Amino acid sequence: MFTRVRGRAVRVTLLVGVGCALLIGCAGLLWKLHAMAAYVADGDPAEGSYVQEAEPADRAAAAVLEGPAREVPAPGPAARGTGTPGPGVQGTGAQSPGVRGSATQGTGGPPAAAPWRSGGWRPSDPLVARPAAAEPAIGALFSPGEDADQDHHCSASVVHSPGGDLVATAAHCVYRGILGFRTNLVFVPGYHDGQAPYGAWVPTRIDVDPRWTEDQDPDYDVAFLRVRRPGHPGERLEDTTGAQTVRFGPELPAPARVVGYPNATEYPVECFNTARAEGPAQLRLDCADVPDGTSGGPVLTDAHTLIGVVGGRDGGGDEKTSYSSLFGDGVRAVYERAVAAR
Repeated sequence: MFTRVRGRAVRVTLLVGVGCALLIGCAGLLWKLHAMAAYVADGDPAEGSYVQEAEPADRAAAAVLEGPAREVPAPGPAARGTGTPGPGVQGTGAQSPGVRGSATQGTGGPPAAAPWRSGGWRPSDPLVARPAAAEPAIGALFSPGEDADQDHHCSASVVHSPGGDLVATAAHCVYRGILGFRTNLVFVPGYHDGQAPYGAWVPTRIDVDPRWTEDQDPDYDVAFLRVRRPGHPGERLEDTTGAQTVRFGPELPAPARVVGYPNATEYPVECFNTARAEGPAQLRLDCADVPDGTSGGPVLTDAHTLIGVVGGRDGGGDEKTSYSSLFGDGVRAVYERAVAAR
């Protein structure tokens, strides 16, 4: 009898313990969801757009500059290293050793670069991402506040547009499923080692494909952000950092470079390899050690021509492969909507 009673008591104790653990776990999850919900908004999911209110955006920028990043003077043109040069400045572009950019001004915005197909390009050896120099037109995407993410959780790049204020990243970096659009996003171009040499920029508008807001279709995991710099009215991002040129319907396979900011580092990583089609709507680039945080980072060809952003299949890839939604007519439509919106 004593043994049975004791056994029953042990079972009851275990059940109570499991129940309490489940309750604590559920409470923790609910608290986390509550915290996340404080930094999201519905926007217009049918169109796939969100117009950002100024006040929360300004608070987010201030939180980044008072916390993980600090503004420092921007380097001069000679010290910028890789990356697309700003207006009136010639540079080498983000290229493999021995490949120099052209001094010719293209009709699409930034200076044109020497086509990699014609030679001078080579894949990384071994095919492993390595630390890279920070570039003005590529940066880290922050979301300050208790929203369950690390300081910088994604990457992004400046793309040429008539307004000079457009940034490309992955849709999953800016839209949180059933919760909605993030309202605490801050883009820090050229970020490295806690420094923000080109300031902190916040969205005025976010555009994604409605097929992403509907069911997170990985074939449409691309977003465009119109941005401004709080406290600097009239300043245009592209004038400050330069920009990548977007290419829709890229010819594949193509020599390419992927760049992004891992969550665990304060500098970007890069890898060169051939970008190939993965089915009718995805691009892939095989390279190891392109981890979480690089989502939204650019896939570039010809030095600074954007043909993809890390995202799409499997949330952007695995230990050895990075993916991107293919830049076809759907992505072009989102880009055109973002450019035309007022």
